[in-house]
Amino acid sequence: MSFVLLHGLGADRRQPLDLFGPVLGAPDADGPARDRRGVVAPDVRAHGASPLVGGPADFALDRLADEIAAEVVAEPGDAASRGGNAPRRPITLVGISMGAAIALRIALRGLLPVERAVFVRPAFGDVSLPPNLRAFPVIGELLREHGPRGGAERFARTDPYLRVAEASPIGGRGLLAQFQATDAARRAIRLVEIPRNRAFASDAELGGLASRGIRSLVVGAPRDPVHPFELAERWAAGLGADFARVPARDDGQAAQTATMRDTVAGWLSRS
Repeated sequence: MSFVLLHGLGADRRQPLDLFGPVLGAPDADGPARDRRGVVAPDVRAHGASPLVGGPADFALDRLADEIAAEVVAEPGDAASRGGNAPRRPITLVGISMGAAIALRIALRGLLPVERAVFVRPAFGDVSLPPNLRAFPVIGELLREHGPRGGAERFARTDPYLRVAEASPIGGRGLLAQFQATDAARRAIRLVEIPRNRAFASDAELGGLASRGIRSLVVGAPRDPVHPFELAERWAAGLGADFARVPARDDGQAAQTATMRDTVAGWLSRS
């Protein structure tokens, strides 16, 4: 195995495959989660094809990291030896938003033999339910109480939505899209509980990644209220990571996607 791709909150495995598949030689987004070409893109609990939901404790970032690591370890042919419990080959983690936070927990805790990590548009820091994530529990509660259609109509009148949409129309549309996700109401707990997590306890903890010999890249974009550019800069500084700035989504999604692919592909070729 070479790459483990982790998606964002409310998305699924297709998100990182669509974004980075063209530069990783990955399978199509509708293909199998495990691919002989060295790419694994799992669905996090209560996302995509995952049948799991569960209770609040199941959505702790470390619990999600444990589940992802176990799924990676379970891939046929990757055990260190017969009866082994870790992949043979070093891997590269690539995580988007929530996926970046899960990837960080995997790397810091040594759950997998990580050689490199790419953290794209991080949204989680050292504070539970930070301002940039406060819209998600509101969405979750509205889904529980009013369902996708009624919840979306009410959410579009709330301050959390209006603040994001004013700063980034694409960001606002992304929040509204949470109401249309597969099984959104049944899985609403993910939006309520996951934003309560902290990706790290302090900048000192971030520094532990480099001490493990793990090379990393952080990618940030301006004018993204859910994924603050300043937070991406903080991750990079704390990790001692390379840092890349890509265009804002509201300046053109195609431009951001192209720049992000080129940036990540170039970094991987040099690292």
